[in-house]
Amino acid sequence: MIARRDLLVGAGCAAALGAAEYLRPRRALKLLRDGETMARVIPGAFAGWSIGEGGDIVMPETPGSLASRLYSDRVARTYRHADGDGSEEVMLLAAYGAAQSDVLQLHRPEVCYPAVGFTIKERRLVSLPVAPGVTVPAVLLSAQAGGRMEDVAYWTRLGDDLPQTGGDQRWVRLRAAMAGYVGDGVLVRASMLRRGGEPSFPILQQFLSQMLMSTAARDRAALIGRTRADALARV
Repeated sequence: MIARRDLLVGAGCAAALGAAEYLRPRRALKLLRDGETMARVIPGAFAGWSIGEGGDIVMPETPGSLASRLYSDRVARTYRHADGDGSEEVMLLAAYGAAQSDVLQLHRPEVCYPAVGFTIKERRLVSLPVAPGVTVPAVLLSAQAGGRMEDVAYWTRLGDDLPQTGGDQRWVRLRAAMAGYVGDGVLVRASMLRRGGEPSFPILQQFLSQMLMSTAARDRAALIGRTRADALARV
């Protein structure tokens, strides 16, 4: 005779298997156009900003490394403004992952910077203004290592969502799984070394806003999702 406990265990296992099957992604949501790359999507010159001499920063790929598994495409650049003396530089990183799941997911700067010896000194959640009626949920933070202070502005996109926190990011992945799809994602990060006592947040926010407005309309969804890309197209 089957014990009641065995029946309960069997029912629990069956329920778990059913839930896993229900949450298994059945389709992909990919907003980066086929054949496109981050290097081509993000303009190399806009609003007086341009890539410094030497072009994009070469980022060596190590097969099997965490970065190679998380991101299928990355671009890193240093921009300088034509009106400046060259001392003000904005470092841009755009890291794209074709599939965001519980195993492979974007790493937020709040995690990455401390992992390499930085201490987060300040962090703010903001709505980055791009155009009238259009904002991007973003994060501003300052990180310090010794005498080096770096100010950062960034956002993350998972599918059509732009989660500002790790908790938001987990919730977005769960909703996607319940809807039966897995989305692609991108981390867009701009940073500056602080030269004085005040944070560089205003410069970074303006830089990112101008970059988005200068990005081709057909490619904006890859950076900020379809809803905000459509809103910008109507501005």
